[in-house]
Amino acid sequence: MRLLATFFMLATALLLSGCAGSLSTLDPAGPAAAAIASLWWLMFWAAVALFLLVGVLLWAVWVRPRFGVSVTPMRWIIWGGLVMPSVLLAALVGYALFTGERLLPHALAETPTRVAAHGVMWQWRFSYPDSPNAQSTPTLHIPAGEPVDVLVTSGDVIHSFWVPRLAGKIDAIPGHENILRVQADRPGTYRGVCAEFCGDGHTVMRFTIEAHDRAAFETLMAELADG
Repeated sequence: MRLLATFFMLATALLLSGCAGSLSTLDPAGPAAAAIASLWWLMFWAAVALFLLVGVLLWAVWVRPRFGVSVTPMRWIIWGGLVMPSVLLAALVGYALFTGERLLPHALAETPTRVAAHGVMWQWRFSYPDSPNAQSTPTLHIPAGEPVDVLVTSGDVIHSFWVPRLAGKIDAIPGHENILRVQADRPGTYRGVCAEFCGDGHTVMRFTIEAHDRAAFETLMAELADG
């Protein structure tokens, strides 16, 4: 049993060592991504706890074959097969719904900056509705440290806009506009991908987000407007 636990801990550490980088949901750089990561960790540790519980029960039966004989089969089924999973699943689903509600683009006291992401096979173009004279760009520019609403559309098939370190993903649907709220905690470069298979060039439909401090962002918008 001790050997199995040691192996499990080493395997977990090895797997989690790769959970970082420019496309990792477990390396969040904004509040929306942090909420998603916290949900992932909650489900992960709940699964670990359940695994260990089952392992302890199996070990107890192995070393003491008569362990649990005083509990009727019906009680094992009701408490172990119905009550415990129902409680765990209800808690996890409740937390997931609570987290998902927080990620929606609800109205704020101050209207967030708006940017537009338009996907076509197999590239993204970005424009800036709040600066209508600004030229579109192949790189998305946003202000850091504040919420930004991304207006996501498609010009051909269904794509999916996803920046793992900043937010969840949302579909880009022809003839329909979806809104994804993102926020970068600090200035920097963040990577994004199309997360919906869209044909032969799907794997190269990647993009970059540059987060700037507010002053630098406004300067950039002015430069794009001047052409």
